[in-house]
Amino acid sequence: MTVVEKQPTNLDTDGGPWFSMVVPMYNERDSVRELHDGLARNLEVLGRSYEIIYVDDGSTDDTFDALARIAAEDKHVVLIKLRRNFGQTPALAAGFDYARGEIVIAMDGDLQHDPNEIPRFVAEIEKGFDVVSGWRQKRVDGLFLRRIPSMTANWLIRKISGVNIHDFGTTFKAYRKDVIDHLNLYGDSHRFIPALAAMAGATITEIPIKNIQAPYRPSNYGIGRTFRVMLDLLTIKFLNSYLTRPLHFFGKIGLVPFVLSALIGLFLLIEKIRGMSILESHGPLLILGAMLLMMSMMLFSTGLLAELISRVYFESQHKPVYAIREIRRDGVVVRGMPVRPRRVAMITGSPPIHEEITREAK
Repeated sequence: MTVVEKQPTNLDTDGGPWFSMVVPMYNERDSVRELHDGLARNLEVLGRSYEIIYVDDGSTDDTFDALARIAAEDKHVVLIKLRRNFGQTPALAAGFDYARGEIVIAMDGDLQHDPNEIPRFVAEIEKGFDVVSGWRQKRVDGLFLRRIPSMTANWLIRKISGVNIHDFGTTFKAYRKDVIDHLNLYGDSHRFIPALAAMAGATITEIPIKNIQAPYRPSNYGIGRTFRVMLDLLTIKFLNSYLTRPLHFFGKIGLVPFVLSALIGLFLLIEKIRGMSILESHGPLLILGAMLLMMSMMLFSTGLLAELISRVYFESQHKPVYAIREIRRDGVVVRGMPVRPRRVAMITGSPPIHEEITREAK
């Protein structure tokens, strides 16, 4: 049987968007109008329906009022106002949650990214990639406070995650919606989205982009952010390698003090057989051996508890330990895992695939 991929083009015809532009905004009132004009112009050129989602991340200036005026003028605009300043990652997560398009593009709202480069991201997505990341090939930032820490952080992320791109830090990226549907963003993890997407089997590429100095306000980047990146790397490494088998992580660490403790115990046993007084001759060594044994037991126990928590994490959310790229049935191809039955029904015009399978199994 010949299988023909059925694209969800009804998102265009029923008034829904094909592209979703997600832009977090924080105290950007001076750049709002210029930014929106650039976005609207370039999205119109693409010839598909679109929406622009502005997320006001608790701005203390007139950013929200300026965005509200634009939203009243342009039916393509969706405006989300957060109760306070939560940070860039939560603001992006809010935009992703409300995005309806099949292709989602994210960028900063301070004009450090050029809206004229949006068609280049779309062209790469249309080649079949799941994630297209911008690469600020020629940085205009400060050497010591931004470029050197950024190069160090990018090198570490690249080595630990195995994702071979040069610039994880830029927000300017394009995604297929079925990829970001798999992701849960916490803390400052927006810079690790390519690594998290790679864990779900996404195909990733990057394109060089202009690095423009934000024209209306100075950067709020500080050296302290670099240290937060280093700490977040530990989380990403753990999630990437040991999320479904945490005992392997803690067990490997616990094995070291356990072996040392066993060696110390064997030595002390031999000394005891020889008639030596353990407490008088090797008191400190005996204490060290006991401490190493307790440390190993604590690590093994932590691993077992983490195994239980891992199972609760997956089973309580009915979250599988795999990620589906597409499902084919009766000549219909649905991209991504059907975690949203209503969305799958809208795409295929039939009951959700996993419900059909369950019904047939009964």
